[in-house]
Amino acid sequence: MSAAGEWFHPAEPSEDASVRLFMLPHAGSGAIIYRDWERLLPGDIAPQAVTLPGRHNRRDEMTYEDWDPLLDALHEAVADDLDERPFAFFGHCLGAQLAFRLTIRMEAEGGPSPVLVGMSGWSPVGFFQPTEEQSRMPAPELVEWIKKLGSFPAEIYDNPQMLALVVPALRADLRVAAQYVDDGAGTACPLVSYGGASDPLMESPDAMEHWAGRSPQYLGHSEYPGGHFYIDSHAEAVTTHFAQRLRRLAGRS
Repeated sequence: MSAAGEWFHPAEPSEDASVRLFMLPHAGSGAIIYRDWERLLPGDIAPQAVTLPGRHNRRDEMTYEDWDPLLDALHEAVADDLDERPFAFFGHCLGAQLAFRLTIRMEAEGGPSPVLVGMSGWSPVGFFQPTEEQSRMPAPELVEWIKKLGSFPAEIYDNPQMLALVVPALRADLRVAAQYVDDGAGTACPLVSYGGASDPLMESPDAMEHWAGRSPQYLGHSEYPGGHFYIDSHAEAVTTHFAQRLRRLAGRS
């Protein structure tokens, strides 16, 4: 993993790649959820997975518990890291929320903005949204609650050491997600969406269809067997699909 304090893993993108990809994880996690993507993506795409403060190699740092300060910090980190190459975002769950709003902000400021954004396991309409009260449940109740929701990989629940690391970051991220307000905003950037057919967090069966109204360049939805963490089992299919579209938009194929 990259050094403490680093937002991105790897800290430096490959110099040989012509396109960059920033990947944002789900609540409570970090760069580790994209551990296979560097191997699965073609060599002309340089992936950098995001780790927010308060988890993994950054666990000694204070977590963000409010939406605006987190988005501000993430925006600053990405903007400071950009070079002349085109770039894209891919986010899963909370990561999708952050990628979407970060794109809207970058476009509004008139500076560099992504050429493609991948939305996975979340939609602004029809998906479960936690409450601040739920984020403050006692640890045993919180663990049982997220287990029922299927909102964390199964192996986490049987590992007390991993749970001790995950729960504080998860609480913070749930508080952040609870503050999200959908204002109907959209983006000019092309969007493509992905999801699990039996995702328990999808409260409306047509939830992912709402992405069509959020970009004039919506590239469609791909659904895979599985729940909220379908992405673990279908990483190869998702990366292949996303990379094809990214390379085309970046003028690399």
